[in-house]
Amino acid sequence: MALKPLKLAVIGAGPSAFYVASRILSLVPNTATSPPVRVHLFDRLWAPHGLVRYGVAPDHPEVKNCTHKFDATASDSRFRFFGNVNVGEAINPISHIQHLPLTSLFKTYSHVLFATGCTLPTLHSALPPSNHCIPALSLVHWYTQHPNRPPPPALDKLTHVSIIGNGNVSLDVARMLLTPVSTLAKYDVPHPVLEALSRSTVKHVSIIARRGPLEAAFTMKELRELINLPDSSMVPIDPSILTPPPDLPLTRQQSRTLQLLGKGSKNAFGSTPKTWSLDFYRSPTGITISPDDPSTAHLSLAHTMVDPKTQRAVPTGESSTLPTSLVVTSLGFHGEPTASFYDPGLGHLRTLGARVITNEGHGLRNVYASGWAATGAKGVLASTMINAYATANTVLGDVLPDREPEEPKELVEDVVLNPDPDLDAVPIEVEEGIKDGKVTQYMDWKKVDEEEIRRGQEIGKERERMSWEEAKAFLGTLRPQ
Repeated sequence: MALKPLKLAVIGAGPSAFYVASRILSLVPNTATSPPVRVHLFDRLWAPHGLVRYGVAPDHPEVKNCTHKFDATASDSRFRFFGNVNVGEAINPISHIQHLPLTSLFKTYSHVLFATGCTLPTLHSALPPSNHCIPALSLVHWYTQHPNRPPPPALDKLTHVSIIGNGNVSLDVARMLLTPVSTLAKYDVPHPVLEALSRSTVKHVSIIARRGPLEAAFTMKELRELINLPDSSMVPIDPSILTPPPDLPLTRQQSRTLQLLGKGSKNAFGSTPKTWSLDFYRSPTGITISPDDPSTAHLSLAHTMVDPKTQRAVPTGESSTLPTSLVVTSLGFHGEPTASFYDPGLGHLRTLGARVITNEGHGLRNVYASGWAATGAKGVLASTMINAYATANTVLGDVLPDREPEEPKELVEDVVLNPDPDLDAVPIEVEEGIKDGKVTQYMDWKKVDEEEIRRGQEIGKERERMSWEEAKAFLGTLRPQ
C-alpha cells in the first residue's frame, strides 16, 4: 500500500515555520519506506528567519544562534524556501514582491500551515500615529532594516522620548537610544542607523507603565542591561512604589525586580549625559501640541493603581502632563485583519490546538497554524519551539499510519487541497518569480548571509546587513549573464 504523501506549504518563514519543518523532517526519515515528504516555506520578505532577523535587538546576537539549526533544516533535499512571495490577500506594503493566490497554493499542496505571526502593532486609542507619536515597531523596523521600514526618525531633533509600555520591546528601544554608538558598532546594526544614532540628541527616555513593578512585563535580563548602560543612569524610584503589600507573597522574579530597582543603576543619577526612568502607575489619555512650540508634545497621563481583585490598572482621579519630543507606543502586536481565518476578537487566527477553525467552529482538514499566528503575540523562542513541535506532531498524526490523529477528529473540507500532488512542483507564480529574479531561495540567502558577514568582518562588526536592493544587485553579479 502506497503511503500518503505530505507536501506541506508553510506560509511564513520565521522561527515557528522553521521549527515545524525541522521537526517533521527529523521525524520522517528520507527513505524509500517512509512517506514522501516535502516542506516548502513562503515568506513575503526576501530573507528568511522572520523576527530573528527583523525583531531581535542587534545587541542580542546570542538569540540568533537558532539560525544554525535553521540552516541544517534547509540543507535537507526535501525542504525549499521562497522569499518575496505574498500569499493571499494580506496587507502588503512591499512593492517588489510576487503575489501568490491561496487557490494556487491549495492546488499544489496536500497540507497548509499558517505561520504568519502577528505583524501589526497594537495602537493606543488616545495616541493616534503622528509626527510626535509612532509605534515601537517603526523603530524596530528602522534599526533592523526591514523591507517596509519607515523613514528614519529625526533623532537630531529630539531630547526626550516617552515609551508607552514596559515589555522587552520597550526596553530594547530605550537601550538602542541610550547605548553609545561605539558599543553598538560591533553588532548587527546597519551603517545608516549608526550614523543617525551618532547624531542623536536624545537625553532622556521615560518608560511608562499602567501598573506597578510587581506587574512589570520586562525580563530581568533586559532590566539589567539598562541598569548597566555605561553612559546613562536611572532616575531613582520612590521607595513607596517598591514596597509591596505586607501580606502579599512574591515570586522570585518579583523580589529580584524590586531589589534591582531599589539598588538603581550602575551609574549614580546625575553623573551621566543621558538618563532614563521607569514611570509606574501612569496611563496615557491624550497628546497635544503647543502652537507656540511645535517641537514639544504634551502627554497627558492619568495616575493609576492596581485593583487587588482584578489586577487591572484603574484611575485614581489624579493626572499630570509630561512634555516630550516623541511618544513611542509599545503595546504588543496582532495579526492582519485581512488574513484568512483571522478572528478580530482574538487578534490572531482561529485555532483549536494546531488546527485552523471555521466560523462555525469546525476544524479544517489538513490546514494548521503555529506560533503567534495561532496563539497571539506572546512567549519567547523556547515557547515558540514547543508550540511548533506540537503542531508538527498534529500534522504527522494526520499522515503517518502508526499515529493517532489529534483532536478534533471530525473535520471539514471547506478548503480543498490536492491529495495527490506532484511532490516537486511549485506554484506557477513562484516559478515565474524565480525566472524574473524576484523570488529568492535559500541558496540565495546563504550567499547574501556569507557576504554580509564578510563585509562586517572587514570593519570589525558582526555583519553589515544588506537591503533587498543591495542583495538583488549582489546576487545579480553572481548569476551568469
